[in-house]
Amino acid sequence: MSFVPSTLSGSKTEQYQDLTQQATALIDGEHDRIANAANVSSLVYHSLPDLNWVGFYFFDGTELVVGPFQGQPACVRISLDRGVCGAAARTGQTQRVDDVHAVADHIACDANTNSELVVPLIQDGKLIGVFDLDSPLPSRFDDDDQRGLEAIAAVFLAALAA
Repeated sequence: MSFVPSTLSGSKTEQYQDLTQQATALIDGEHDRIANAANVSSLVYHSLPDLNWVGFYFFDGTELVVGPFQGQPACVRISLDRGVCGAAARTGQTQRVDDVHAVADHIACDANTNSELVVPLIQDGKLIGVFDLDSPLPSRFDDDDQRGLEAIAAVFLAALAA
């Protein structure tokens, strides 16, 4: 199978609708979380501007463990009581941070990161992990990004449940 992502155009909302459709097509019929996380990470990393890390951390019952990603080598394990990823996992709420340097317990996997968005992955009330995006730009993520990336995370989760 060869998959060629289309170039995003239009408003940010339209771009995320297109990206969500591409993610759906890319993982259609595949239920393996590692394969889907790898492809979704790559798709998002190569489609959206100003990102320096996109990937998944999976919950092993105790902590978050790095999964497939695009970007610089990452922290392998993150406790639920630390960092932006831990906060998303612990609270079940998307974390959008304009300035990671203002977060006392931020875990700096890439020194160039200035802003971060982390979507918790929860299925049937159980924590599966988190979908994490970093940017070298301060305040890179806005409401449109959050909604769009939450929709992509939902596509990922739906493929696991199918």
